[in-house]
Amino acid sequence: MVVQRHIKKIIEQYLYKGKTIIIYGARQVGKTTLVGHLLEGSGSKILYLNGDESDVRELLSNLNTTKLKPVIGNAQVLVLDEAQRIESVGLVLKIIHDNFKDVQVIATGSSSFDLSNKIQEPMTGKKLEFMLYPFSFAEMCGHFGFLEEKRMLEHRLIFGYYPDITLNVGNEVKLLKSLTTSYLYKDLLMLDTIKKPVILEKILKALALQVGSEVSYNELAQLLDSDKGTIEKYIDLLEKANVIFRLSSFSRNIRNEIKRNRKIYFNDNGIRNAVLGNFTPLSSRTDKGALWENFIISERRKYIENNALEVQSWFWRTTQQQEIDYIEERNNKLYAWEFKWNPTRKSFLSKTFSRAYPETEYRVISPGNIEEFLLRAKD
Repeated sequence: MVVQRHIKKIIEQYLYKGKTIIIYGARQVGKTTLVGHLLEGSGSKILYLNGDESDVRELLSNLNTTKLKPVIGNAQVLVLDEAQRIESVGLVLKIIHDNFKDVQVIATGSSSFDLSNKIQEPMTGKKLEFMLYPFSFAEMCGHFGFLEEKRMLEHRLIFGYYPDITLNVGNEVKLLKSLTTSYLYKDLLMLDTIKKPVILEKILKALALQVGSEVSYNELAQLLDSDKGTIEKYIDLLEKANVIFRLSSFSRNIRNEIKRNRKIYFNDNGIRNAVLGNFTPLSSRTDKGALWENFIISERRKYIENNALEVQSWFWRTTQQQEIDYIEERNNKLYAWEFKWNPTRKSFLSKTFSRAYPETEYRVISPGNIEEFLLRAKD
């Protein structure tokens, strides 16, 4: 079953135009499959190299053009999968880019913190970067149809959108547990900077319980008997590994706006629930609001990335506990949203906010109007 990835159309515009293509994403989100679909029917001779294989890593160590020519041969496309495993991968990509002008290079990496740090300086001006997430609501609507996907919302809030989970109905719990234990920490635990893997797991569980709430590094440090510096470093690594993401607070005009706080969300609801070991059906859960908020904001991020939108995003709160779930600025205009799983609960834009930012458009998003936020909200 082939699910059409929306970012594919964007990447296709830049193939064979002299730029190395870098595709980031967590493990198991479908990077290799996407590359296969990008090159399907191209007629090009393709060389695949996988950085997870030891002989490939050895081949690409201490690289020079003489050593590389017989490897590339007459290939027109070079795909370097799991490129973060290659030592000095930035220099490797630079040598290939500079000396094999007719070869389209595509590199994929599951550890953006590692791969990006290695390639930024050597590949300045020579690369284009793209982020691949798990399947999106919009992609699944395109595959199954809007009505069918909407019927699956409660299921998605529990099990998320990782491809293997989505395409293996009935095996979600087993596969999510395997995904979490086998892949979630794999890249992180290979880093020398991770000295306390037990703390890493505790941080994830604490963040999973605080989805939708503001996160204090000091409070987490006290709760986990650690220090603020360790908490901050590990959260940064979890974000760069595409497990979580941070949303900062919006502040411009009002004295009592909270300026430096942040909320932390998971890139996928299924991973969040797997971290907690909680796959209880939605009807029996007390965290429906948090699950809905995590789902809708993470899906919005996919929508923005997959449509190459120029957007800035925040949440808003004051010291008097007035708050707005989500704010965007697009084309110098502000948009504000509240997210309600139960649409019968009334919601109003704060008068404090509306007086300070009177041109803001305000909407409440519930399952009944999800398409406004995830299918047709480009303008």
